[in-house]
Amino acid sequence: MLLVFCLYNYVFAYGQVPVNTTRFNKKSGVQVLQQNNTLQVSWPTGNGDKGSLMLNLQPDAPVFQKIQVQQQGQVKEIAAEVDPVFLLTVGKRDLVKQNGWNIFFDNTAYLPYQTFPVKLTKKNVQVVSDGSQTNIIIGQATAGNFTGNLEITLYNGSPLLNIAAVLATEADSTAIIYDAGLVSKNKTWEKVFWADAKTTNVQSALAANQAAQDLAVKYRTIIGQGKAGSLAVFPAPHQYFYPLDNVYNLKYVWHGTGYRDLVDGYGLGIRHDLLGDRRWVPWFNAPPKTQQRLNFFCLLSTQKDGKVLEDVKKFTNGDAYQAVDGHYTLAAHFHQEHVDDVLTHKPLPELPGFVQALRNTGVNIVATGEFHLAGNPKDLGPRRLTEFKKLFDECARLSNGNFLLLPGEEANVYYGGHWMNFFPKPVYWIQSRQPNQPFVEPHPEYGKVYRVGSKADMLQLLEAEKGIAWTAHARTKGSVGFPDKYMTENFYKNQTFFGAAWKNLPADLSQPRLGKRALDVLDDMANAGDKKYLLGEADLFKIEPDYELYGHMNINYLQLDKMPEFKDGWQPVLDALQKGKFFVSTGEVLLPAFTVNNQKSGETAQLPSNGKATISLTANWTFPLNFAEIISGDGKQVYRQTINLKDTQAFGSKQFNFSADLKNRKWVRLEVWDTAANGAFTQPVWLE
Repeated sequence: MLLVFCLYNYVFAYGQVPVNTTRFNKKSGVQVLQQNNTLQVSWPTGNGDKGSLMLNLQPDAPVFQKIQVQQQGQVKEIAAEVDPVFLLTVGKRDLVKQNGWNIFFDNTAYLPYQTFPVKLTKKNVQVVSDGSQTNIIIGQATAGNFTGNLEITLYNGSPLLNIAAVLATEADSTAIIYDAGLVSKNKTWEKVFWADAKTTNVQSALAANQAAQDLAVKYRTIIGQGKAGSLAVFPAPHQYFYPLDNVYNLKYVWHGTGYRDLVDGYGLGIRHDLLGDRRWVPWFNAPPKTQQRLNFFCLLSTQKDGKVLEDVKKFTNGDAYQAVDGHYTLAAHFHQEHVDDVLTHKPLPELPGFVQALRNTGVNIVATGEFHLAGNPKDLGPRRLTEFKKLFDECARLSNGNFLLLPGEEANVYYGGHWMNFFPKPVYWIQSRQPNQPFVEPHPEYGKVYRVGSKADMLQLLEAEKGIAWTAHARTKGSVGFPDKYMTENFYKNQTFFGAAWKNLPADLSQPRLGKRALDVLDDMANAGDKKYLLGEADLFKIEPDYELYGHMNINYLQLDKMPEFKDGWQPVLDALQKGKFFVSTGEVLLPAFTVNNQKSGETAQLPSNGKATISLTANWTFPLNFAEIISGDGKQVYRQTINLKDTQAFGSKQFNFSADLKNRKWVRLEVWDTAANGAFTQPVWLE
């Protein structure tokens, strides 16, 4: 007997797992049917097609009895008898050594840890509607001292689904990392496909009983092909990657039998290298009672031979930043040490790998951070000036067309903490000045050369050459305590001090957004009454085209009329930054237009006496959106107005108009985040 939406919206019979549908919207376009301990959920995937999951609620049976696509009236089976698999590795976070949960210089991978397969008991099920999304929650899931649920999210309008083990612990000082995927004891896949990291060509292998292997791939995706179609498995493109100095491709997918000797059966999925880049490997924060989402995405398709990869790539625009009218993309903070490579006569191609990688990613303008681990920044002149000359020459040589490579430096002198400087043209300066030495003097080869020996000298140099400075990785790494410690000093109050930088560092899988640490810095700077801004930074070392660059990147979209040419200087780039004329994005969410009472970011809006404001926003996105948030401050407190955007579907563009009560507020800004924790944020609009 088929039971559908029975008394009190519960569906159960003797021996059946109870299915709670009290929060399910029967008008959502999703169908939920239960027969005995089989729960079938189907959802519209676009063009009249449907996706279908047949879930087996028997205790020891695979969760997915069948994964199907209903296309033009025909049911095609994509996979059968498969289980989601999660391996949770739990280590120890050092909350004492440096700055608590904001620590980066941690040794989690080198301390004792344990790996636990997540176990599911199937005690109960909920089906919950939220806009265009449907969440199937199966309890209970456990892994070591973590407990929670398995959650499967379906997205109307797309054959996309997200599978997550959502777990929390009571334990303190915990760091985690996870692997995940789908596994079967039967032969549900005939072949597997992936894109080679070096060539991007699609590769394949038979899905035989071979031992599990790890693969370095492009686009972070592994594809299983069955008799009637394919299923692609891939992570959230940015959230899955905890911060590293080096973004080597660490073989982020796996397939085969007996993965890590912890998975029974043949599977495929996503993975982490526990030792990362063999430097600082902080993993993810897991504070007590936070709901950590160990998750991955699946995309269903009736296509074969790896063709579904083209559909996966659309979610990240092929791992490239899209053009936005009136804007150019700026990426900042790279310790490539290209000058050292040149001066030490390392064999280099005409087009260095890092330039090729950044150009492939759609970056127009790069602000470098040379002389960080190499070079001679403390040299009194001969070596440093030669290095500057080579840096300027190489930047000029490699800048052409729609690509501009600009010299910058993480100077880390005099001001405190770590900070970047950026000039609108080549500037020669030495990080030392004796009492009898002039501040600036002519040089027969290099022109003006500055000697800087104090905070006052540094500020004078920035003012003289119209440069800017900002706090790198605020409140963490070498900037613990900054910019807070110098927010009352003259150089910070000066217009040459631009603000701080944003990156998802540290990382926490319980948060629906990335980089909360730095976003809090932006709010605190604004509440302090200073018109400072937040630049997206990469903070990366060596880069090559086959590295996993995109997952660790973010981008700034600067409002510029045209690209400057290196020979003419790049003052318009600095002007856009200093005036707040840009937004920051991970790439999947774009905000080409944003106003508050018709005023753009960096400008000042007038509020009526009642404080009402109209916030207009144009947003473009790939993954379905999650929420928008209007953030404002009154000089003391930060206020948040959250707007649920889960009624959106994948691949959209829309103009939104929000109303906000901003009475007595001094500033306001906006963030938009999608279901994969990708997002974008504006700079503040100042209020009067």
